[in-house]
Amino acid sequence: MCRWAAWSGAPKYLEEVICDPEHSLIDQSRNALSCKTAVNADGFGVAWYGDRQTPCLYKDVRPAWSDPNLLQIARHIRSGHFLAHVRASTGTATTRDNCHPFTHDRWTFMHNGQIGGYDRVRRQFDNIIPDDLYQARMGGTDSESLFLVALAYGLTQNPRAAMAKAVFEAETMSAQAGCKPHMRFAAGWSDGETLYAARYASDNFAPTLYYREFEDGVMVVSEPLDQARNCWKEVPQGKMIAVRQGSITETAFLNDETLVEA
Repeated sequence: MCRWAAWSGAPKYLEEVICDPEHSLIDQSRNALSCKTAVNADGFGVAWYGDRQTPCLYKDVRPAWSDPNLLQIARHIRSGHFLAHVRASTGTATTRDNCHPFTHDRWTFMHNGQIGGYDRVRRQFDNIIPDDLYQARMGGTDSESLFLVALAYGLTQNPRAAMAKAVFEAETMSAQAGCKPHMRFAAGWSDGETLYAARYASDNFAPTLYYREFEDGVMVVSEPLDQARNCWKEVPQGKMIAVRQGSITETAFLNDETLVEA
């Protein structure tokens, strides 16, 4: 599995999430505590929003702790909206194009989890992606497929319903192929104005997801960045949060209502 962190609020140096905390994202890349894989060394990435509508993206296949350019960027870039990820591959190749986050137009997406038996359902699932979006596919991961299918289902118009429908379709195909677990999903996605995050699984083992409110913004993470455990709130399994201008809204993620909306 992977680890990720996102910030929405007042402009903050990337290093305040990626490097500085006691259990920063770089620390989690070699010492994660809340997942099966303690080491997440199959690449990293960070996407941040600035004066332009579309995000800037930096990612590489090296472990996050060994990339001096990441440390320089994190030290000098400030953003009020950014998403960062360290990767532990679930089977696809360790290449730059397979590193998260993934971006398209204004949207950024990153994921911790898997589509069960993706190699057996990949062709069927990818067939949902229309030609104009498939041209934007750079890598071969299930995560990028989920992102592009969600865009096809209207992510811009309804970010919750489109993502829920993409997850539902993938889960259904996995179940029909007899693969387990059908779906594990803890993801963050954003258009640069609202940060969305959801936690879901077809069994009782949804990947961990937390958030913490600060005076100047909200941080959403795979696991807490420090020992102040009482300050971090766990996102319940099956729920989605939306963070906008410091306000947090929690809703059900995948149910009959969201599928009808899609």
